[in-house]
Amino acid sequence: MLNIRDLSKTYANGVKALRQVSLDIPHGMFGLLGPNGAGKSSLMRTIATLQDPDSGSITLDGQDLLADKHVTRSLLGYLPQEFGVYPKVSAESMLDHFAVLKGVTNKRERRELVESLLRQVNLWEVRKRKLGTYSGGMRQRFGIAQALIGDPRLVIVDEPTAGLDPEERNRFLNLLAEISERVVVILSTHIVEDVTDLCPRMAIIGQGQVLLAGEPLETIRALEGRVWRRSIDKTELDGYRARMNILSTRLTGGRTQVHVLADSSPGEGFETVAPDLEDVYFGELRKQAAAKTA
Repeated sequence: MLNIRDLSKTYANGVKALRQVSLDIPHGMFGLLGPNGAGKSSLMRTIATLQDPDSGSITLDGQDLLADKHVTRSLLGYLPQEFGVYPKVSAESMLDHFAVLKGVTNKRERRELVESLLRQVNLWEVRKRKLGTYSGGMRQRFGIAQALIGDPRLVIVDEPTAGLDPEERNRFLNLLAEISERVVVILSTHIVEDVTDLCPRMAIIGQGQVLLAGEPLETIRALEGRVWRRSIDKTELDGYRARMNILSTRLTGGRTQVHVLADSSPGEGFETVAPDLEDVYFGELRKQAAAKTA
């Protein structure tokens, strides 16, 4: 279990990236949802010991991760949002280099480890190819391979499916699901579908604060019978925003489809729809925005 308590971080420019963040993250896949700038990457970087918090604590199965960064990094696998590689080096050579940096000094052990990881992420057949020739999905799978060196107990992946085509995205998410059977995997993303499909627990973060944490299906059930849909002309949208709690809008067939949160029908032409995690997500963000302006 990863326990985060009252974690706060303010940068030198005055931006409050984290505001007393507290989370309990069990073994398995945990989704961290939030828009760009919400504080997800700041939280990931802090857990990964790449920056120090101003206050708060982080423990993994009772072990203080902030006390000894060297020990923490030996327990950690990290795939950051921007993962750079040497384009003219082969995947096999690069992974071998990473293994040396992680302390795997025995040449035979390292060779066996590199082969095992490349097979696990389905890159063994293209191991001799230069990384610069890899597709986006292949590079992300290589990123997971390097994150798994050293048999980590905690794996962090930050916005891993951004820019991937649907096939590569599914392949990558299936790989994460397999890994999460053994360790804690934190999936930080703004793509709601990724969390809906894979994560038995999740949290929504906005402006550095935890807005909601729990099981995705439970948070969806809380909105049953309260989400309403109607198609309107886009010229009517401002009027609807002024009168109703609009969760989201989507252009469909030349008309604007709105989702509204209300305990009873908000007006003529609305129909109830089954809520999903996107409704929960936008509802929490709208609630936070309303509280800021109140």
